[in-house]
Amino acid sequence: MALVNEHFLKLPNNYLFADIAKKVNAFKVSHPNADVISLGIGDVTQPLCPAVTESMHRAVDEMATEKGFRGYGPEQGYLFLREAIVKNDFLPRGIHLDASEIFINDGAKSDTGNIQELVRWDNSIGVTDPIYPVYIDSNVMIGRAGTIKDGKWSNVTYLPCTAENDFIPEIPDRRVDIIYLCYPNNPTGTVLSKEELSKWVNYALKNDTLIFYDAAYEAYIQDPDIPHSIYEIKGARKVAIEFHSYSKTAGFTGVRCGYTVVPKEVTAATLGGERISLNQLWHRRQCTKFNGASYISQRAAEATYTPAGKEQVRESIAYYMDNARTMRDTLTELGLEVYGGQNAPYIWLKVPNGESSRRFFEQMLYNAHVVCTPGVGFGPSGEGYVRLTAFGKREDCAEAMRRLRKWL
Repeated sequence: MALVNEHFLKLPNNYLFADIAKKVNAFKVSHPNADVISLGIGDVTQPLCPAVTESMHRAVDEMATEKGFRGYGPEQGYLFLREAIVKNDFLPRGIHLDASEIFINDGAKSDTGNIQELVRWDNSIGVTDPIYPVYIDSNVMIGRAGTIKDGKWSNVTYLPCTAENDFIPEIPDRRVDIIYLCYPNNPTGTVLSKEELSKWVNYALKNDTLIFYDAAYEAYIQDPDIPHSIYEIKGARKVAIEFHSYSKTAGFTGVRCGYTVVPKEVTAATLGGERISLNQLWHRRQCTKFNGASYISQRAAEATYTPAGKEQVRESIAYYMDNARTMRDTLTELGLEVYGGQNAPYIWLKVPNGESSRRFFEQMLYNAHVVCTPGVGFGPSGEGYVRLTAFGKREDCAEAMRRLRKWL
């Protein structure tokens, strides 16, 4: 008989955001007249910008002709997009990459979950805490995380990020094989300076550690001194793989496109000590398991790098950051402890009166009809906080703040 992968059975019954959606839907059924505003799940609300939709229309028209039709594309992604990424996202920051080091995907979530396939199941991992759940859950699925007790996995090194340490994770006092970093951070909305990020690169170089660096929200950085890419740090090309997304940058949550950077210098060792290029392995993995993002979505991504596309994307980001400013100002005026919202589209709110994050989530839903995300769902250090997103419509954001002001 076929035997199930029992590591899947160790996972919580529901993925965090699916669990929240289930509870919100149950509330709507029992309160059909309630106007619920969601500031919980980070889905965008602004439509695709004109440069993107025009490019998609042209791509569809191409596909409708015999000459312009395209079937399977290159698994690594079309060269026109990979070259545009190198030219626009990295060269202006003094980062020199080759197009062969760029891998187009159907969104950063897929690759941040799949990248762990490249390394042995018995590698140790470290994560900032709180953390985007996909990082740990994907490691649970392969058996790398161990067993869970009191909200912590036995084989995971947790690096707490709290108000007490200014949300700056401490460098481990021992060697860890793989470190997950996400900056600007989801869920806290906080960032790392070049000085702090350099400490991680130096740690990785010294300890032969691999860094998986999620830069999905780098386009929201407002402070010119905050790094947009880990490759701005000397030596990072030897130790880091970086993930990018168009989902929040250009509203591609429904279009699906992103990319992963795997420099050719990044290697991992065999038991015999041979160094293997992870660029080579990832290329082999993608050729086996991935048929590439669609031609239409890649043309759409390419359009974000045109002069018009860049300006329109900046306008969309400014729209969401204005929401974040409104939320941050209102909650601060109410005397609450508020973090994030300055270089990222997330607000990390300290729950008042010592309430649990799940309890506060329920109170906000039932009393203000506003949805947040309980922080404990992002890890043990998330308890006592909730996450709010700035991705709502401006009028909904303003109304939500009015309700919270009235309730609190």
